Amino acid sequence: MKLCIVNFCLLIPVLAGSLALGQSLRIRLPKRSSPTPVQKLNQDGVNALKKHKLDNAEKLFYRAYLIDPDDPFTLNNLGYVSELRGKVDRALRYYQLAAKENNSETTIAAATAKSLEGHRFSEVTQAYGNLELRVNHGNLQAMTLLAQGRNQEAEDVLQETLKLAPNNPFTLNNLGFAMEGQGDLDSALRYYSQAASARSSDPVVVALDQHWRGKPISEVAGNNAAAVRARLTSEQSAQDKAARLNVEGVAALNHNQPDKALNFFQQAYKLDPYSAFSLNNMGYLEEAFHDPETANEFYTRARSAGDAGAPVSMASHHDMVGQAVGSVAETNTQATETSLQALAEAKRRRNEPIVLRRRDNTPVTTPNPDKPAAKPNVPRPPVDNAPVENTVPRPPQ
Repeated sequence: MKLCIVNFCLLIPVLAGSLALGQSLRIRLPKRSSPTPVQKLNQDGVNALKKHKLDNAEKLFYRAYLIDPDDPFTLNNLGYVSELRGKVDRALRYYQLAAKENNSETTIAAATAKSLEGHRFSEVTQAYGNLELRVNHGNLQAMTLLAQGRNQEAEDVLQETLKLAPNNPFTLNNLGFAMEGQGDLDSALRYYSQAASARSSDPVVVALDQHWRGKPISEVAGNNAAAVRARLTSEQSAQDKAARLNVEGVAALNHNQPDKALNFFQQAYKLDPYSAFSLNNMGYLEEAFHDPETANEFYTRARSAGDAGAPVSMASHHDMVGQAVGSVAETNTQATETSLQALAEAKRRRNEPIVLRRRDNTPVTTPNPDKPAAKPNVPRPPVDNAPVENTVPRPPQ
C-alpha cells in the first residue's frame, strides 16, 4: 500500500428534462461545499507528505483521528504514515480498519498516487477485490512476522502471496530474506536472483533494513544476492557451517520435518561438538528418542560451553528467541530432570526391580551365584544319521 488520499470531492449530478421551444435554460450549480474539519486535516496532511514533511503530516492525521476515529480516509492515511515509519504491523491494522469502516462511495479527490484520483475509495480499501493491494497486504503481514523473528510463519504467508503474483519482486525479495533467516542460503539466493532479474525500478517504501528505503527493489535484491554469494564463499570454517546447519535443523522442525532436522543436527555436532547450540540440539534429539539420561548429559555440557552466553536467534519455541543458549539448555535440563524423577517415582509405585539397560533399551542380564548355571541345550545327533520325519511307529504290513 503506497498511497495517501483525502475525501474531498464533490460529484455534481447531470440533470436532463423536456423544455418548451424557445424557453431559456438556466441550471443552478451548487457551490462547492467547504471541507469538514476532518477533510481539511487530511487534505493538509497529504500536501505535507508531497513536500516530504512526514512529521507534520502525521500530526495532522492524528488530529483528524481524534475528531473522528472511524473515518476510513484518516485510518488509511495513518496506515500509510505507519508504513513510512517502518511500523508494518500498525500499518496493517489501520488498513484493515479502513476497509472495515468503509461504506462510502465517495470519490478520491487527491492522493500521493495520481492514478487513484477520481476512483471510488471502496476500490482502494477493499483489498480482496484488488490484486495489487492483496499482494501488498500479504507482504506487510509477512514483514510483521519477520520483524519478530518468526521466519517460518512469514515464509508461509509469502508463499501464498506469491501465488497471486508469481513475479512480484517485493514478494520474492522478502521470501529470500525469510529463507536466509532460516539458514537456507541456496533458496535465499534463488529468490533474490529472481527479484533482481525482474529489473523493477519501483522504490522500496517499507523495509526491515533502513538502507533499502528509496532504492529500486531489483537493485536491493541484487545486492542481497551478492551478499549471500559472498557468505557461501566465506563460510569455510567448521563452526560457520555448523551454525548454519543448526539453523536449518530448527527450520526443518518448524516445518514438521523431524527426519530432516535429525540429519542437520547430527552434521552440525560432527563439525562442532563443543558448540552450545550443537550440544543443546543433540540433547533435544536424545530426548525425542526417549533417552532423557543422555539428553541431560548434552544439556549439562551445553550450559558450560564457551558460547553458552550467545543469544538464540531462532528456536522451535518462539519465546526462547533472544535468550542465551545456556539459559535454554538449563530450562531443558530442569525439564528432563523432572521427567526422570517422575519416571523413577512411577517405578517405585509399581515396586518393580531396578533393571540395568543398555542404550538400545535392552536389559543387561547378570548371573545369579545362588542358582546353578543351566546346562547348555545341545541338540542330540539323530540315530544312524537318519532324518527323523515321524516319531509314531507304523503298524506291521
